[in-house]
Amino acid sequence: MKLVVRVKLLPTPVQASVLEATLSACNEAATWAAQVAFDERVRKNLPLRKLTYREIKSRWGLGAQAAQHAIKKTCDAYTTLAANCAPPSGSVASTPGSCSRSNRTRPTLACRAACSNVLRTPTSSVSDPPVIRT
Repeated sequence: MKLVVRVKLLPTPVQASVLEATLSACNEAATWAAQVAFDERVRKNLPLRKLTYREIKSRWGLGAQAAQHAIKKTCDAYTTLAANCAPPSGSVASTPGSCSRSNRTRPTLACRAACSNVLRTPTSSVSDPPVIRT
């Protein structure tokens, strides 16, 4: 049996600024990991961890759990993007103009909008990696 409890954090102003700085560092680390994943064409957790873990810990000063979370968040965003842009089940081939076919050549607005964790800036090009935000 699971018990779900909703709690509200009431940090002091000092604690709130530390939490905000930590969250910002985690988001920057996840965005950097997305850049590495995009450049190296790595989408799985373990290979991406091997490429980014030490750098994330040293560059952003994150602990082990936060560094792992940033990497996992990046992998999850790519997984979600791929799932939302996959061809419908049972289809033999994607039709011209469909989301999955377009994603192989260029991400469409529908594909990008389908994934709330992976956002692109309006001025980004197709070759830019996604920006990870919470």
